[in-house]
Amino acid sequence: MPRELPQRFLRDLAVGAVGLGCMPMSWAYRTADADPVEVRATLHRAVELGVTLLDTADVYGPYTNEEIIRDAIVREGLRDRVVIATKCGLVPADATSYRRDGSPDYIRSACDASLRRLGVDVIDLYQLHRVDPQVPVEETWGALSDLVAAGKVRYLGMSESTVEEIVAADAIHPVTSVQSELSLWTSENIDNGVLELCRTRGIGFLAYCPLGRGYLTGHLTSEAIESGDFRSANPRFTPEAMAANHVIVDGIRQIAARLDATPAQVALAWVLAQGDSVVPIPGTKRRRWLDENVAAVDVHLSDDDLADLAALPRSVAPRY
Repeated sequence: MPRELPQRFLRDLAVGAVGLGCMPMSWAYRTADADPVEVRATLHRAVELGVTLLDTADVYGPYTNEEIIRDAIVREGLRDRVVIATKCGLVPADATSYRRDGSPDYIRSACDASLRRLGVDVIDLYQLHRVDPQVPVEETWGALSDLVAAGKVRYLGMSESTVEEIVAADAIHPVTSVQSELSLWTSENIDNGVLELCRTRGIGFLAYCPLGRGYLTGHLTSEAIESGDFRSANPRFTPEAMAANHVIVDGIRQIAARLDATPAQVALAWVLAQGDSVVPIPGTKRRRWLDENVAAVDVHLSDDDLADLAALPRSVAPRY
């Protein structure tokens, strides 16, 4: 049955309180077991559950992830029930490396290409995947604002941006959202002031990897990370780091047990508790995990729960 998922606002763009990261459907993690039938069913289930924000990017695949949304959502008459968020600004080399391109010419061509792959006339939320250090952010953001004026894009967002970059962009055209990593083992965007800036300006915060790329669920083992998986080259996913960080998972499990919830739901509930405009976008390609993730909106953390979670250590290894 359809569900009324609570809504949150990315500035003045309303979305379901939990979004869906579509990247695992075709890129970066284990893609050999991405069953197209299950992927399609997962996207349809997301709509049924009231998940409206579908997050993708041109670089995912590369250049295939947007087509998955086109085939399962746009061509099946569900376009008006979702907010499609995609990104530009990264040019892929392989699953783990890319270069940045924030030049206006590239931004314009990337937008047109995404529109074609998605099969839509307008992109709801177009995000700058990374700021290009070789191009002033004002120049890149000016090109993006031109896309809004041209009717190709409705709202603009940024990803992995600094306070200074967000302020500079917001002075040219409203920044609707900032997408950056936030989870129980990644507090960087709390410490650096980005989350607080978003709060004060009413900018939405899209929390990617809210489950620590699967680690905080307690299901992921080092043996499950195969060669070619993005995590295989990540310092947090060496066997030694995963073993040392297990104290975090153990702490989450203890709280989950007393709340009759899963570790994933507690981890997501913590992200939701970081602000009314914070929207976690856990990625999955399976209905089983989607259902579990969405149910996190029903998990209510007490002050004691939040204090116990705050007392957990952070990761022994850096993000990258």
